[in-house]
Amino acid sequence: MNPATAAPEAISQRILFVRGYKAMLDAELARLYGVPTKRLNEQVKRNRERFPEEFMFQLTTEEFDDLRSQFATSSSPHGGRRSLPYAFTEHGAIMAATVLNSPKAIEMSVFVVRAFIRLRETLAAHQDLAAKLEALERKVGSHDQAIAGLIDAIRQLMAPPEPKQRRIGFITGENG
Repeated sequence: MNPATAAPEAISQRILFVRGYKAMLDAELARLYGVPTKRLNEQVKRNRERFPEEFMFQLTTEEFDDLRSQFATSSSPHGGRRSLPYAFTEHGAIMAATVLNSPKAIEMSVFVVRAFIRLRETLAAHQDLAAKLEALERKVGSHDQAIAGLIDAIRQLMAPPEPKQRRIGFITGENG
């Protein structure tokens, strides 16, 4: 992928949520950095001390099976992946660019970081919007109760008066 087509929007579509982290799979990151996935993973293994768990982790079989429907992979034993993929968080993606030490990897890491930033901003905006909607619902809910009370009072005023009942018993001075 060249920088012209590496818009943060395009890259952010490749960011997944795994174990509570925003992460990219090794194959996607390798494609962006212009290296084979095998080479990326070799460099990571040679520099394992630079990749703590919050930077990079290997998916479990269950996680990989859950994600498999989101991207095309071969399930054949002689094609596609033979090992579980690695997931790289934002910091892991930056670190991967440094261990690859190629001009393209370093150039593309800027776009990857921008994609993570844009995703973080989008999530924050959605959280702000959700909070505002909740406040509006509470406000409208209290208004609904007040309006319902007003409608009940108006209905009571509009109801025809109940007829006066005549008193039962003997009244003197009246002719029956």
